[in-house]
Amino acid sequence: MERWQNRVAVVTGASGGIGAAVAKYLATNKLVTINLDVNIQGYDAVRAEVSPEVGKRMHCIRCDLRKEAEIKAAFKEIEKNFGPISVLVNNAGVLVNTKLLTENNTEDLLKMVETNLLAAVYCTREAFRSMKANGIDGHVFLMNSLCGHKVPIQPDINLNLYSPTKFAITALTEMYRQEFLYQNTKIKVTSISPGQTATNITKEVSVPAFDAHLSPNDIADTIIYCLQTPAHVQIHDLVIKPIGETL
Repeated sequence: MERWQNRVAVVTGASGGIGAAVAKYLATNKLVTINLDVNIQGYDAVRAEVSPEVGKRMHCIRCDLRKEAEIKAAFKEIEKNFGPISVLVNNAGVLVNTKLLTENNTEDLLKMVETNLLAAVYCTREAFRSMKANGIDGHVFLMNSLCGHKVPIQPDINLNLYSPTKFAITALTEMYRQEFLYQNTKIKVTSISPGQTATNITKEVSVPAFDAHLSPNDIADTIIYCLQTPAHVQIHDLVIKPIGETL
């Protein structure tokens, strides 16, 4: 991880769950880590869990990831105050309690598309601009899901647009691989597809009890692994299942 020390990493939605674990792991490995999130208090609690030395490398910019203008402003602030971006982890995601056929649910549907998909597109565009302008062979991560490869048949869960947005992330990963290549860069892109993971993303939606699950630290550990691969190795799509996963 020496090549990444003192480099800038941006993580979206790092005030809890997988994002929080990723931010702590990156900062522990001596990356300057900036969280883009609206939940500043949540991130303060995350920082309180690490040593003061690690906490000094953990920063947060309030940013509504549903608003392109705020994303662009945040990346400009990061470059001005911390330097060019080397690592981007598009982690932010939501699952809203609705069904596709529910009447008058436009706001719920937009929230999922804008958070799960468009925020990743806007953030990746801004990070890529910074990486290319500064000659950085960076790494972009897209937090996917098993639901981005297979739609689970679980009528008791209101997945609505969650699986479609994650399927889009699967396609987006290949699109970025091609565009990064055609832009004559060596920037890597990796899709991370966890199985059942103990987070709060389903807090608004009732889900069946499950025994097999991953922890957020398991996912953060895989990101550190990917960052350590040689320059010529790109882990394109990484699927992680807990032992006993039924999906």
